[in-house]
Amino acid sequence: MQRGTLLQNVLIGGTAALFVAARLVPGGDTTGPVVAAAAELVGAPAIVTGTPSVEGTGAVAEETAAALDALSGSVRQLSHPQALEDAFHSYFAYRAAHPDAVKKPYLYFVDYGLASTTPRGYVFDMDARQVVDGPFTVAHGRGSSTSQYGVPTRFANATGSAATSLGLYVAQELYAFRGKSGGQSYQSLGLRLMGVSRGYNDNARARGVVAHGAPYVTASRAGRSEGCPAVEPGRAERLLPKLANGGMVFLFAPNTSWLAGDPWLTASNG
Repeated sequence: MQRGTLLQNVLIGGTAALFVAARLVPGGDTTGPVVAAAAELVGAPAIVTGTPSVEGTGAVAEETAAALDALSGSVRQLSHPQALEDAFHSYFAYRAAHPDAVKKPYLYFVDYGLASTTPRGYVFDMDARQVVDGPFTVAHGRGSSTSQYGVPTRFANATGSAATSLGLYVAQELYAFRGKSGGQSYQSLGLRLMGVSRGYNDNARARGVVAHGAPYVTASRAGRSEGCPAVEPGRAERLLPKLANGGMVFLFAPNTSWLAGDPWLTASNG
């Protein structure tokens, strides 16, 4: 997937090599000073608005461009100019490769490059090119940040990490979710998720990472979950049945390791 001007492409090519090298050595999941400096050259996770141009040919590129043209004006804020394009490209690439798995046109998108006090979630109808709901607040995992509110900085696929896992998911069945908040038990609607970004979120189902409603998520801020993209209980009741059994979820952050390696971000335009 082409990204921006010629200069940006050269810089990104060099940066990607650094990212890959970092992942092949011990401690490679931690961004070092060289990689961090290179990342700044190609675009740090500053809050931006607007739509990047989509280059390339093929059905996936064409559908991605059409979705961006229709929907980007309705998205209030992004942490990175490629966030929405990455979500749409991943969605259409997966749907082209696995048409039988994507039985519904809905995509739940969360930009975890934004703080938990910022509305950062949307549900899109990718066939009608419409915003179903959003923006709204969404929780991230307590293992992804040290403070109760703020921007998550750590992402993991490991059991017991209580961290958010980035990438693309297929929404599966609904169930009765039970959790605890402030020492009190609560119940809400839950939606099981199957991670399809190999190496980044494919342990989600085994970890029990699901979409669900939670009392610690309000219209103005979201507390921390165990890694689940939790929303307000009433919103869960409205949105999760739309996604269940064939919708998709895409969790984004301007995380250099994930951006360089997620298979659906680099999938062919087909």
